[in-house]
Amino acid sequence: MPRWQETHPVPAPWQRRDDGILPLWWDRLCSVTSPQSAALYAAGLFTEDRRRPIAQWFNPDSGAALLVAPETSPEWPVQRFGIFYAPPGSGFTRVHSSPHEWHPREPRTPPTEEEAFRAAVDEAARFLQVEMDFV
Repeated sequence: MPRWQETHPVPAPWQRRDDGILPLWWDRLCSVTSPQSAALYAAGLFTEDRRRPIAQWFNPDSGAALLVAPETSPEWPVQRFGIFYAPPGSGFTRVHSSPHEWHPREPRTPPTEEEAFRAAVDEAARFLQVEMDFV
């Protein structure tokens, strides 16, 4: 666990839910774009729950969610984890963050997929801390 998480854990209302991508993501994306565009967004991330790993938090009190998942097409030479936020009520946005990338053709060259994923999860957890300050 990163040192900052030892002193600032993820806020209590947020529950980690990594078993499958929540239907909320599809609903939110379709509310801001067409179903056809939504199906293509982030290389089909929200229509096909096929790519792993993901990290996901859900706040049942507010209906908000946060997702860390691959956002690039599998055939791209550089892969990247994106952080996506569904705020309370409605809407959908990509959280602008540091690039959490890895090169699948060079699996042992840092950053590896695991290192990029851990960095994205850490940044997402920090985002939840800041988000709670505004709720």
